[in-house]
Amino acid sequence: MQRHEKIYPKIFEDYCFGVSEGALATGLTLPKARAEAETLLRSWPANPTPAQRQRLAAVFIASGDRPSAQVQWLQLAPAERITGDGIDEAVKTILMRVGARRNETFEIGVILAVRLGLQRLYAVDDHTADSIQAAAPEGFGTALQAHWTRPSNATIPAFLRYGTLKADLKTGDDMLALYRFINLPETQRAFVEVDYKDSLAAQSPQLFGRRYVSWWEVRNLRMVANIRSAFGNSPGARVLNIVGASHKPYYEAYLELMSDVELVDIETILR
Repeated sequence: MQRHEKIYPKIFEDYCFGVSEGALATGLTLPKARAEAETLLRSWPANPTPAQRQRLAAVFIASGDRPSAQVQWLQLAPAERITGDGIDEAVKTILMRVGARRNETFEIGVILAVRLGLQRLYAVDDHTADSIQAAAPEGFGTALQAHWTRPSNATIPAFLRYGTLKADLKTGDDMLALYRFINLPETQRAFVEVDYKDSLAAQSPQLFGRRYVSWWEVRNLRMVANIRSAFGNSPGARVLNIVGASHKPYYEAYLELMSDVELVDIETILR
């Protein structure tokens, strides 16, 4: 993304983690850091030492995989979260998440991985499809904003219920109720029809709506391919995918086409 700025304008700045701090602390380029992380994981002991966890965390930072670095860091005792073994003050600041924004990768994925004793997460989001947006005619972004903010959207029952549940978030039970609602098939269908079905039917000389849907489908196809790749060498693995709700129907449609994949209804778990 960073090297091909013309094809993916602003994507690196908006979505990617830099690796300069990790490279300076470990002496590893991004490709070498990725290779070393895989090497370390292949021979990972059942009871790693603090130094081994620190080293793997540092290597993950150098590879651009900050969530997996966080998984290692949080499995260290607080007194063990110190500099050394590839962790300098700059890398430690990243691992301490100083000034970092909250998001589902860290607040859900990392915490669950630590609780389960896992060693890493797998990133599956993919913005290479954004080259479709970048090549679209002028006015594409403005047309999308107008589509998303249509006054008629506010009158749709599913949208109204979603807004109410978000406004009333106060407890863990409230959050579970919101998760249950946005994962319901009827909620998913309502959002797909308003966003993507209406986009396909929208009339404009530039066919912005159809370009938008093509971008969205390509992005989700590539994300699902990344999911399948993540457990390709682990037949029978249980996999939790954490993603924005608008991706869910596309995830399910594409994963249903795959061999040796069984989808589990999240409603049986959200309780």
